[in-house]
Amino acid sequence: MKNFIINSIIIVISITFTGNALYISDQTKSRLKSKTAFQLKQDELDKYYSDKKLGSFVENGKTIFRLFTPNSEKVSLVIFDKVDDAKGKEYEMTRDENAVWETVLDGELYGKFYMFNVKHKDKEPVLCLDPYSKAVASFNDYFTPRKGIIIKDDDYNWQNDKWIQRDWDDLIIYEMHVRDMTEHSTSGAKERGTYKGLVEKGRTGGIDYIKNLGVNTVELLPAQEFANIEIPFEDSLRGMFNTWNPYERNHWGYMTAAYFAPEAYYSENVREIEPQIWNGANAKAVTDFKDMVKAFHKENIAVIMDVVYNHLSEYEYGNLKEIDKEYYFRLNPDGSYIAQSGCGNDLKTERPMVRRLIVESILHWMKDYHVDGFRFDLGKLIDWETIEKIIYEAKKINPDVVFVGEPWGGGYDPEGFSLRGWGAWNDQIRNGIKGENPINGLGWIFGKWYGNNSPQRIKSYVNGTLTKDSLGLFQKSAHSVNYLESHDGYTFGDFIRIGLGDVKQDQVIKNVDKEIKLTPEQLKLNKLGALFLFTSRGITMIGEGQEFARSKVIPFNTKVIDHQKGMIDHNSYNKDNETNYINYKHAEINKDLLNYYKGLIELRKEFESFRRAGYDELKFMDMHDNDFALGYEVKHRNEDFVVLFNADPLNKVVFELPEGKWDVLVNPDKAGIKSLEVLKEKITIDPSSGYVLKKK
Repeated sequence: MKNFIINSIIIVISITFTGNALYISDQTKSRLKSKTAFQLKQDELDKYYSDKKLGSFVENGKTIFRLFTPNSEKVSLVIFDKVDDAKGKEYEMTRDENAVWETVLDGELYGKFYMFNVKHKDKEPVLCLDPYSKAVASFNDYFTPRKGIIIKDDDYNWQNDKWIQRDWDDLIIYEMHVRDMTEHSTSGAKERGTYKGLVEKGRTGGIDYIKNLGVNTVELLPAQEFANIEIPFEDSLRGMFNTWNPYERNHWGYMTAAYFAPEAYYSENVREIEPQIWNGANAKAVTDFKDMVKAFHKENIAVIMDVVYNHLSEYEYGNLKEIDKEYYFRLNPDGSYIAQSGCGNDLKTERPMVRRLIVESILHWMKDYHVDGFRFDLGKLIDWETIEKIIYEAKKINPDVVFVGEPWGGGYDPEGFSLRGWGAWNDQIRNGIKGENPINGLGWIFGKWYGNNSPQRIKSYVNGTLTKDSLGLFQKSAHSVNYLESHDGYTFGDFIRIGLGDVKQDQVIKNVDKEIKLTPEQLKLNKLGALFLFTSRGITMIGEGQEFARSKVIPFNTKVIDHQKGMIDHNSYNKDNETNYINYKHAEINKDLLNYYKGLIELRKEFESFRRAGYDELKFMDMHDNDFALGYEVKHRNEDFVVLFNADPLNKVVFELPEGKWDVLVNPDKAGIKSLEVLKEKITIDPSSGYVLKKK
């Protein structure tokens, strides 16, 4: 605890105490004098804080509206009867001493649409979305005007549903995109690409597929209301010229627009976004999202949300940037946005009311949607005090709530997250085992050492990449999110295809069904990486389709002007098309690998040794003649296993087995919990292969 507190302190100014007086050093006085008027104004804003409930809500037959904005000189409420009404009825709002603007209207105005009309000095008023809106209607355009919808909070029948409370060591996460899982015709879903389609029973794709795979947690790519449409290609908007996105889409969702509302697009059974219409006006997404969570919980599958609190949607007009740019965002001395996120604007999370917004958003998704955990995009851009406040408040509601940080963005600090009780993505195991890139940065499964990796580092990954080992990151293994593939970068299958030289980066692929079929060598490396992943301590995560070596090939026949069409994609954030959709025909083509993953998942769930064995319960074998051979015995409670790897691509390895007879549960062909054969004394392992043996 002492180290935790020390690491949590950030010294802002140099101060000393003399008796009861506070003395500010001359150096600090000099720095304060050198601040610009803009910076001093920024510091002054930190004094504002209010405990009043914000947003829109109904109490005692009246509807109350509140918005926090210190710098606005006037705010009014605008109510619309219909979503497409150009004009609404306007009501004046009054400001209290803590910069909360309020108005109270008679009646329960459920189903009405509303916006705040915000006026700043020397600027025209702007109609803005309530940042606390719990349901949102959006106009399909790159400016994306949005209106909040007044809804009831407590009229959903959860049927005794509760959170899935599971030890972090036991998590097997399937990172997935709501639309991807059922939008392809091979999914068999009726409500394709939707929350409802995802949980339709008796379909090839969706929840039945996920359940049969065996994972116990799904991690949804961003499903808070986000900006789907980007600015026109090869056109300019507010000084930006779009040269990078011919699709004019944001498919992954890392451009959040409303932190309390579910993404409405995932309630529309449509093949593509229809421009220039209002979307989400029926607030159907609120119920659909809850139905989805409840359906997963009935299958004992937890739901984690990928959330983006480091920046806000970049292009649209009428959000926090217009409500109060100076309060909500980190700014340069000239008033321009700081953009360490790479997305045009970074939220000033250290501000008291921004911190409150983030914490209350998290608690909202836990209490109103029964969400079991969160993965924070670019988590290092969020200040430590906010990180600590989030987990402290959330654990009051659910002590087992899962928190995972993407530990970069304005720095890199997995250890900092672990010190505060958070998990974090472990890029060390990702880069060490598969490599950093498939061109000149191959890793262990290829018989290569990427960067500073070594036999000793590989052993540390087995144990959870703990700080007690050299270059370790985590206080305990349950904080290490072990993965080889995520939404970002090449899929694991494509990494191997390119890494082996079977496919070139710029190769045009016209027959994806033929390309997806794994060669014997590709299959061996996919299995080798998977075996290491599922037998290592920590949280296990796989990406959607990793289990059948999914390939992200940009459709060759797309009408979009894309100079990379037909090629493998490593950054598919902008493609609402078959590049990203899960093709279940491909899962059938690579059924051998799919069944291997199912067996590994079953193995990990069945035996605690692969999830909870302590550091001292593993004994590594001495390997003198092959640096790419790894073997260890693990004894945990009444379990005794031997795990063996040969990552050498050319040479066989002979392992001497401990005394006794050993059931083979995993070999180069199959994986599971049933004995495939019985061995004793020694075993010879072919190149790029692995085994798991259990003592009889």
